[in-house]
Amino acid sequence: EKTVKIAVIIAEYNPFHNGHAYHIAQTRAAGATHIAVVMSGNFVQRGEPAFLEKHRRAEMALTSGADLVLELPLPYTCAPAQRFAEGGVTMAAALGADMLSFGSECGSTALLEKTAASLETEAYRLRFREELDGGRTYAAAAARAMMDVWPQGEEVMQGANDILGLEYIRAIRRLGSSIKPLAIRRMSTLHDGAVPEGSFASASLLRSWRKEAAIEPYVPEECRLLLRRALAAGETPDPARYETAALAVLRRLGREAFSTLPDLSGGIDNRLYEASRMAVSLPELLTQAKTKRYTLSRIRRLVTAAFLGITAEDAAGPVPYLRVLGANRRGREILAAQSRSALPVEASLAKLRRLGGRAGRLAELEGRASDLYALLLEMPRPCGSDFTETAIWTEK
Repeated sequence: EKTVKIAVIIAEYNPFHNGHAYHIAQTRAAGATHIAVVMSGNFVQRGEPAFLEKHRRAEMALTSGADLVLELPLPYTCAPAQRFAEGGVTMAAALGADMLSFGSECGSTALLEKTAASLETEAYRLRFREELDGGRTYAAAAARAMMDVWPQGEEVMQGANDILGLEYIRAIRRLGSSIKPLAIRRMSTLHDGAVPEGSFASASLLRSWRKEAAIEPYVPEECRLLLRRALAAGETPDPARYETAALAVLRRLGREAFSTLPDLSGGIDNRLYEASRMAVSLPELLTQAKTKRYTLSRIRRLVTAAFLGITAEDAAGPVPYLRVLGANRRGREILAAQSRSALPVEASLAKLRRLGGRAGRLAELEGRASDLYALLLEMPRPCGSDFTETAIWTEK
């Protein structure tokens, strides 16, 4: 039997907390000898700047059981679940992963695999299209169609982590990969705004507190000093700064710029353009642009894409590289085996930019996003950090 088993976790760690440390430990207990994390950068899937800079979050993961942290490129982070999953799974396959481990509300890999198979049937696709044409949101249409085709899967469609798990499994199948999915039941059922349970609190609740004294009990002990230093140095974005900056950028964009955004349909680009001319706050813009079919999170991602200059072309191509944010000894062992990888493996964004082509374009986009992120911090910083910041190499 193979002695090295590489598990990949696709994550945001926004911020890293006890639930994440538990997930890594459970992945190790399931037989993984090496654990790589594919992590969102400075902007996350919900269409917002990350609570802490990506290298700080990578360092927290490395101190809490991860061996290697790679950055999921920007067009896959500020993206719907399907593209987020596609990007992460592509990188996992390029690493030679044996398993893909993810948090799950149901905790049943078998149930998720059966539900994912149902999503690929013609019967499901027809029912889903009918529900969508009836004006339901994507999520509501999917849940109702599943109820008819595979009732056991309907409950799975309600959990945010299970929905992502389904997309991971579907992406593995589309790629024809031999990666084994591994669903690990979440320690708690916490979601946005929920009160803490024991030493576990949701990431959204921790972000809302914004003070290290309140957050620390829910973060692994070895991460607390890193968190304290980052917050003391003003390394977390000010939501008011982001709101003003995003509105300012959207106001100067012409109508044609909105038509180049990813994931458009139903004239949403025109609604977003009109809302950007009228709204005087981000909540107002989101409310004005929202439709029955377009959820607030989807509008938020479009706003972030417009703010950062992400286009449909950026979102359409394959992942062009594996960018290393940090690694320990075992992580370097994973990287050492990548000499035959089809994708360039590099820690330096400057070197990736010099590759040109799609890799150069996405590296440039990543650097620009980090420059804007630096301006949003409570203690703003100058441009260029992403091209000079070094990866975190630890000896553990």
